[in-house]
Amino acid sequence: MFTLRFLIFALIFCGTSAQAAFILLPMDETTQQNHLKAYGITYWALDKQYKASWLLNYRGGSFLLPDASEIRKECQIRGVSFEVLSDAEANSILEEIASPSQNMEAVTLEKAPKVAVYTPKGKQPWDDAVTLVLTYAEIPFTPVYDEEVMSDQLLLYDWLHLHHEDFTGQYGKFFGSYRNAPWYIEQKREAEILAQKLGFNKVSESKLAVAKKIRDFVIGGGFMFAMCSATDSFDIALAAEGVDICEPMFDGDASDPNYQSKIDYTQSFAFKDYVLERRPERYEFSDIDMTTKRKMPMEKDYFTLMEFSAKWDVIPSMLCQNQTQLIKGFMGQTTSFDRELVKSNVLVLGESQINGEARYIHGQRGKGFFTYFGGHDPEDYEHRVGDAPTVLDLHPNSPGYRLILNNVLFPAARKKKQKT
Repeated sequence: MFTLRFLIFALIFCGTSAQAAFILLPMDETTQQNHLKAYGITYWALDKQYKASWLLNYRGGSFLLPDASEIRKECQIRGVSFEVLSDAEANSILEEIASPSQNMEAVTLEKAPKVAVYTPKGKQPWDDAVTLVLTYAEIPFTPVYDEEVMSDQLLLYDWLHLHHEDFTGQYGKFFGSYRNAPWYIEQKREAEILAQKLGFNKVSESKLAVAKKIRDFVIGGGFMFAMCSATDSFDIALAAEGVDICEPMFDGDASDPNYQSKIDYTQSFAFKDYVLERRPERYEFSDIDMTTKRKMPMEKDYFTLMEFSAKWDVIPSMLCQNQTQLIKGFMGQTTSFDRELVKSNVLVLGESQINGEARYIHGQRGKGFFTYFGGHDPEDYEHRVGDAPTVLDLHPNSPGYRLILNNVLFPAARKKKQKT
């Protein structure tokens, strides 16, 4: 049984090296000097038509690549630790992983996914943790925004990240603190112009149309990863279709009376039974977010990754690969999610039991998948408007940023029926 399994791996890598040796990118805590760029190396190899294997739960979720001089050189250039393995050494590792007694699995990565990031034109990489880490890891991506989404250009991509966006048309609920700030006034004006260009009378209407296109992208088989306010505002926008939840300062007319009773939770991806925040001066969309409820001091703010069976629960195992199970917390407009408001068919990947909050969740919609990650920047605890960007050269082994990159490589995995 095992001999056949190893022969399959050997055939996958056949022709890439005269000696048929392998390169291991270790992802444990002590060996890898740059975890984040290791994902970039793996993506680069896939893009060069090499096959790779993701060794789930083996030394922190290491990557096994064919031994090629250009891969070694790229690792050296990018400062990524690697080990060269003989056939016998690779055989031994795969035998260990295949053992029924080990909570490990080897997943074949076949093709570099085409990545799109939903972000306004002119945004800098450090405005969003995902664009920041993609740039640092040297994983190519294409910025898209409302015009591209509405013209069905999402069909060109496998993976989509949602910028820290407000899909409800309330301009990020910044009204209370920043309504007189030049940047707020300018962003509001630009959003209104873009909505009119797309044929809508209100920004809330254009954002709903965009949200529905993104929903269809996921249902059709796409992979969506959202962080911070893009998580709950996206869900709320879908559930509020046909209902005016915007106060006059946002869209020029009154909201619908008793709009809370008209919310259709079945349209939301991840959340249920939430109560919308009606006050325009409150920097909050609903009671989904735990930011004001959690009362957690920074030095105690950690969440735990759930442990899954790598052989049976392959998808959540991929998404949770890390060198540690305990992840440092960080805040955002949407910091975390009230566990009571997460739908029962949505999987919690990371949680803080102290506050009953989910930090990292995952689900399936139609043929596709979505992952929501609370918070703004894994290495900037309380990022504020105008703060300096995070320098990832100072955090090359960030466990929080690793969770983002797990999602980027997730679509590269060979499709196979999940065990039930």
